[in-house]
Amino acid sequence: MLKGIPRILSPDMLKVLSEMGHGDEIVIGDINYPAASTAKNILLRADGNGTLEIIDAVLKVINLDLNVEKPFLIMEKQKSDAHMQIPLHEEYFKLAEKYDSRGRDAVGYINRFDFYERAKKAYAVIATGDLSFYACTILTKGTVPIEEII
Repeated sequence: MLKGIPRILSPDMLKVLSEMGHGDEIVIGDINYPAASTAKNILLRADGNGTLEIIDAVLKVINLDLNVEKPFLIMEKQKSDAHMQIPLHEEYFKLAEKYDSRGRDAVGYINRFDFYERAKKAYAVIATGDLSFYACTILTKGTVPIEEII
């Protein structure tokens, strides 16, 4: 048994997060996200869990890339859904404030189809059971500062 590891992170997720290097990306998709068709490397399942809880757990064990302007990307709404309110996005901004010194400035939006293309190059995709619309994100892993290692 390991201490301090969020229970929501499965052994397979921990292995993948550990294997990822500086600049590698991980996609966290909602229930409607085509995870199997975009996961060209590794597909992990987190059915029954929400994206917010998975992202929170992931950011407890990895840092976002400080050398990338927007290492926390959110799929943006399409024009046809402009009327939709997505309160989950505000929660994503709060997670960025919690885990990254840049706060909200670490978060950006990416067009749905650009998201799909970028996801095909990601190190891994985590498919969740989140029922929210536009709950899909891409996180870019950073380094661990030496003071956190010693």
